[in-house]
Amino acid sequence: MSKTSSMGRGIMAVLAVGSRNAGGLPGGTVADIAADLGKDRSQVSRSLRAAQQEGFLARGDHRSYTLDWSLLTDAQLLTEQRLQTDGVTALEGLAGETDEGCFLGVLSGDSTVTIGERVPASSNMVGSWLGRPYPAFCSDAGQALLWEASDAEVRSIFSDVDFVRHGPNTPVDVEDFLSRLRAARARGYSIVDEEAEPGLYSLAVPIRDFKGDVVAALQVVGAKTRLEPRMELCATALVSWGEWLESTLGHALPQDRL
Repeated sequence: MSKTSSMGRGIMAVLAVGSRNAGGLPGGTVADIAADLGKDRSQVSRSLRAAQQEGFLARGDHRSYTLDWSLLTDAQLLTEQRLQTDGVTALEGLAGETDEGCFLGVLSGDSTVTIGERVPASSNMVGSWLGRPYPAFCSDAGQALLWEASDAEVRSIFSDVDFVRHGPNTPVDVEDFLSRLRAARARGYSIVDEEAEPGLYSLAVPIRDFKGDVVAALQVVGAKTRLEPRMELCATALVSWGEWLESTLGHALPQDRL
């Protein structure tokens, strides 16, 4: 008698359908899935029907089971909601620990856009960046938002971009940007040192969702004279709050970081 629970058998059946999708197949019949798993057809049939009833699978032509992609859509919508609500918590916590302006940004084409901010009065920052785009090649969030992008993808994004100088250390071209991005990955967070404007210094980390995709960047931004001497302290807080926010979005940390 099998020691696997009915839930376990159901999960195995869903994963088997997913494996067929990943392999380029449209799905599978009960016979297909039973053969893949090496299990009894009647047992697999019950598991597939239960998964369909729960919304994990859909049944199409020729009695073939496929993944129900509406479940992924629901998960993505939930991620967007959590990014807004839990993002506020992360910003408040990070601003409280660093006493600097803290922001949450997303990528829009070749620009970054701020979707959340917390700016302590003591930071002396004036105005709001909410909803305002800024060139990704020199913005506080740019490197973090392109963290997982390949060199080819980065070059494609910036293919029509003129690398206008915004500060004394603005990247001069896409290869210069890629060099800084590689250094940021090795470090674990980006440092944007007077790239966006003179005297401005920032740190940022990517925020990943349950699929491992980078969906936002969490940033600490301030005057270079104030923030750079406290860089290590602020970076520690930034990484910690970044990991907390990722966990609320369902991202699992690698084993070497647990």
